[in-house]
Amino acid sequence: MSQLYIAAPQKSSGKTTLTLGLCREFTRRGLVVQPFKKGPDYIDPLWLSQAAGRACFNLDFHTMPESEIRAAVAGELVTADLGLIEGNVGLFDSTRLDGAHSNAELAKLLGAPVVLVVNCHGLARGIAPLLQGYLAFDPELKIAGVILNKIGGGRHGENLVRVVEHYTDLPVLGLLRRADELGIDERHLGLMPSNETEDAETWIERIRARIADQVDLERLLAIAERAATPQADAEPTAALQPAPTGDLVRIGIARDAAFGFYYPDDLRALAAGGAELVPFSPLTDHALPDVDALFIGGGFPEYRMAELAANRLMRQAIREFVAENNRPLYAECGGLMYLCAGLRWNGERCEMVGALNAEVEMRDRPQGRGYVRLTETEYFPWPRLDAAASGEIAAHEFHHSAILDPDPDWRYGYRVQRGSGINGSHDGIVRGNLFACYSHLRAVGGNRWTDRFLAQIRRTR
Repeated sequence: MSQLYIAAPQKSSGKTTLTLGLCREFTRRGLVVQPFKKGPDYIDPLWLSQAAGRACFNLDFHTMPESEIRAAVAGELVTADLGLIEGNVGLFDSTRLDGAHSNAELAKLLGAPVVLVVNCHGLARGIAPLLQGYLAFDPELKIAGVILNKIGGGRHGENLVRVVEHYTDLPVLGLLRRADELGIDERHLGLMPSNETEDAETWIERIRARIADQVDLERLLAIAERAATPQADAEPTAALQPAPTGDLVRIGIARDAAFGFYYPDDLRALAAGGAELVPFSPLTDHALPDVDALFIGGGFPEYRMAELAANRLMRQAIREFVAENNRPLYAECGGLMYLCAGLRWNGERCEMVGALNAEVEMRDRPQGRGYVRLTETEYFPWPRLDAAASGEIAAHEFHHSAILDPDPDWRYGYRVQRGSGINGSHDGIVRGNLFACYSHLRAVGGNRWTDRFLAQIRRTR
């Protein structure tokens, strides 16, 4: 169970580029690589999944207790040769003064050695006090080596190595030369999703070649092999047994260049609970598949709003699915935007599905960002399966869009205790069997929303 934690002093230091290249190069060498990503994120995991050929799983203190994080990592590494965990923000960054929930705390929880990626643009001898400070700040943390990124040239790199070796005991595991041509277009969530990028494989291969040429991969593997094995508090949760054949349900799941934000463990939970997930494209398909329910996740529909509007047959099919047939539909964020009457961006407006009587508008600044906490209202549509279902729900949101003039007759399934939601105090629009919210749920930490959605489908079928 070899593992490495890829971290950095601050965000935008090159963690994702390095982890992408390592995933693909080690996979190319015949290793089974299991990627993980800290925090609530869809875009980096899409790229890492494609690079490794294996689903990337999120590790998030906000939605998962420590025992569940350990069990998740231990369970996935049973069938892998190497675990690569990509951190978020800076190594010690935390909203808490004691550093709780930071990358450093996650690395210690998992016993994973940290490889620190340092952005060396404009940096010379000053790297010494930076690294000395990081080593001294938390002696319990194992920083196993550094990779120096954005090196200006041979002399710059040689000087940095000389400084690091003189002032610290850290091995320099790689020198990554500045390569602006390898930058992937950024969006308001970070990297452009790989599901939108026709050239994704080309980018990954270019990054792989660069990493293979400029990083000491053998030393990295040796460090990974000396890592402690993640210890679960109990045996990893076994996969649920599929529901009896007569109780299977079919869920249409929107997957294309406009919609692609789904957590793989949620999809796994739906399948384990007896769902057949049937992909369809709101962009290119003109009819819905024969399904009992729909799940339209997040994405960037604004970038494809003209194409979504042009597909009138699909918009009509979804509208009829909800309004006339009253079948269950669950939508998050981008899916919520698509269900509105119209989408406005950059001075243009495009017709959307019209299942929700409101306009949605893209703004320059985030309208909701970060972790949220929700409690259910009496209008929450899905059945409660246990007492815990009525407690506080931990989720997250990140949206630049805002609902204009929300329908005063709307009922909401959530009260927002922390976050923005639809109107600052509520989230989760309930209209018959349609449930649409800005918050992104995860089926972890006791929030088995997937089981409840399946129960709703079965009782309305």
